[in-house]
Amino acid sequence: MKVDVHESVLRVNETIAARLREAWERRQITVVNLISAPGSGKTALLERTLEGLRGMLSVAVLVGDIQTDNDARRLARFGFPVRQIVTTGECHLEAHMVEKHLHFVDEPDLDLLLIENVGNLVCPTDYDLGEDAKVVLLSTTEGEDKPLKYPAIFHRAKVALLTKTDLLQYLDFDVAEARRNLGEIHPGMPILEVSARTGDGLDRWLEWLMVQVGRKKRAERRTDGGESDALPTAKVEAIVACTPATKKAKKAKKVEQQ
Repeated sequence: MKVDVHESVLRVNETIAARLREAWERRQITVVNLISAPGSGKTALLERTLEGLRGMLSVAVLVGDIQTDNDARRLARFGFPVRQIVTTGECHLEAHMVEKHLHFVDEPDLDLLLIENVGNLVCPTDYDLGEDAKVVLLSTTEGEDKPLKYPAIFHRAKVALLTKTDLLQYLDFDVAEARRNLGEIHPGMPILEVSARTGDGLDRWLEWLMVQVGRKKRAERRTDGGESDALPTAKVEAIVACTPATKKAKKAKKVEQQ
């Protein structure tokens, strides 16, 4: 009898991922899995992300790499707990690798776990880590046709980040074409243009993260009609109040009242 080893490994991974998801749900921790090709700017983006979330959310980071702990050391300076997962040859993170580090994310008030996957657009796509969302990065230093060449990850991602936009003035990268290709693979997927170097677009990325956390923190109850009624907690209200869009709206309203 022929045994498909890959399928068997994926089934085991799915079982562990289900346990992880149950643990995250129970503790209302939002988990985001960042996936991209090598050099697309995941670590630089995380540096700016942690900088922007200080004082707003409780965050932990798991960083996957084939070798070295360079990225983890870069991120640790922001004061959040960061743990390196060295895969020693594996081109992706697997659920059992994350499960081994559950003790690392045992802070009672943790809001957000960010997972920086190994730089690869193929292998990480199939391996569920129990995350709430896969986030895919496409850098302006790559081709506009990357979504067409690697459709699986762009189809499964919840949001796409177009990174290194500060380099557009030096490149022939066609943003409109990249957006068309992304839309062809995943119609309606949000596409955020960001630059970790200049900070352009980071407000929208931070807001997207905080909205995901806010949704996860909502306590749900069943109404008499059998429909779910979301009840925002004080923390959710505080998160929403801190989003860039909310701050902008409040500022505009204050100007109107003057």
